Amino acid sequence: MNRNVFKMGGKLKASIAGVVIEGLLGGCNFLVLFQVLHLIFDQSIGFDDILRATGMLVLLFALRLILYMTAYTGSQTGGADASRNIRIAIGDKLKRIPLGLFTKNRTGFYINAATSEVGDYEQILTHKAADITKYCILLFMVGLYACTLYLPIGLIVLTSTLLIIPAMAMSIRQVHIYGTRKNQAREENVSAITEYLTGSQTLRSYALVGAKNESVTAAMREYSNVSYEYEKAILPIGFGFVFCSYVALAAAIILSVQGWLSGTLEPAAVILLIMLPIFVAKLNLTLFIDLTAYRNLLISKRKISGILAEEEEPAEDASFSPKNTEIRFKDVDFSYVEGEPVLRGASFTIPARSLTAIVGDSGAGKSTILNLISKYYAPQRGSVTIGGCSIANAPSEQVLSYISLVDQDVFLFNDTVRNNIRYARPGATDADIEAVCRLANCDGFIQAMEQGYDTGIGENGNRLSGGERQRLSVARAILKDSPIILLDEATASLDIENELLVKQAVTNLLGADKTVVMIAHTLPIVKHADKILVVDGGRVTETGTHDELIAAGGKYAAMWAASQTLR
Repeated sequence: MNRNVFKMGGKLKASIAGVVIEGLLGGCNFLVLFQVLHLIFDQSIGFDDILRATGMLVLLFALRLILYMTAYTGSQTGGADASRNIRIAIGDKLKRIPLGLFTKNRTGFYINAATSEVGDYEQILTHKAADITKYCILLFMVGLYACTLYLPIGLIVLTSTLLIIPAMAMSIRQVHIYGTRKNQAREENVSAITEYLTGSQTLRSYALVGAKNESVTAAMREYSNVSYEYEKAILPIGFGFVFCSYVALAAAIILSVQGWLSGTLEPAAVILLIMLPIFVAKLNLTLFIDLTAYRNLLISKRKISGILAEEEEPAEDASFSPKNTEIRFKDVDFSYVEGEPVLRGASFTIPARSLTAIVGDSGAGKSTILNLISKYYAPQRGSVTIGGCSIANAPSEQVLSYISLVDQDVFLFNDTVRNNIRYARPGATDADIEAVCRLANCDGFIQAMEQGYDTGIGENGNRLSGGERQRLSVARAILKDSPIILLDEATASLDIENELLVKQAVTNLLGADKTVVMIAHTLPIVKHADKILVVDGGRVTETGTHDELIAAGGKYAAMWAASQTLR
């Protein structure tokens, strides 16, 4: 992990120093006030003295204003620079972590880290660090100054401030308990809201908006409840600390009056020694709030550090140079959730330059096989090889450079049709793009759009139908021209007309000499495959051609008979 990403820049350090100096200049107001009071009670004050005092206050105010403006601007820009560097570091990290970590239950974690957590850490840099430093130094200096005026009151002031140490020890314990819970609840909120907004169209179509809204509301309620419990745990500690500060104020008032009555203190000192504890009591409250917030915000830093410390995929593997596109699974075990295996000892071979179909019941592990070939996930045991080379130590991008994937869930960018297809091969010309669109049965509906290939398709292609989206996905695969093609039920959930168009597009995709692995929801599609794998209970239980499997009379034969009955 690059720890320098949290390092404060020179601009930020200078800004913090400026804020501290500005705070100390604010404390100098008491020095001027004391001199004025001293002259008043000595009855020796003149108009020139008032002018000098006023001039000093104006000068202090002007210096503080200049320092504050300069330091505040510097801290904001310095904090923004640091936030930018952290977000870039997170973005770079997300490019290197295994693809299997990008699961739905971690969506909120990553979004929250890149947005709210970085924003919270920026608060430390732009506000809390400077303010806490300023208040600590100012309180210490005020306490020492009070000691020079009258030692007993000075010690009371310093003691009241030092009580923040046990108060913060108790506060930090609550931050550790409730701050972490609050942070996790916020992640759940982000995930729930993201899922709700992303799937709102589907939820409405199935009349599930209300039901799903309840789960989102529950996540928000949990966040609200944790926040309430957090405040309930912290408030008594803060109240106790502030109460002690005001007890110290009362003691200071009593001692000041006694000192004046005994002749130990002059009137000017009495007034100032009554004012200083009031000032200190208010600063103590602010310091307690800022320190508690600082400790809470450090949770965000730990979250960011956790992402930056996550395991990474190996660097470019020079040894990953497959001799061909044969895919082999050997004794592969895999589970998405520990204790719930999806594949158990799966062993099979997918021949190069052939069409291999995978069939089986829902949940049997068909899509998981494609996920493992694509290295979206890694097996817990066993090996997956392409052309004799293990994919275990190769980066996902290196493996995926050999693969084109067409599945049910097509992701499209909020961009033009042309640019969405060009992502498959950035160097492709407009003519290349239009040629593959004709092969994928896209050209017709694209030309009918308002701006043709330069028409924007909306967020995730929401201006297109399911069949149009699917055909764009096929066009991408044709343009990428990878030697391995994975088809995961590409025609599922489409109407008859779109299914035929997508099938024609897929046929054009398969026209080249490729290694094709297909998952199909209807058996007649796979009848002419070179090889069929039957997955049952996490294992490949049957392999062969359609005729061979029918003759064997096993699960495939039963599935075929059932499909013929339904026709």
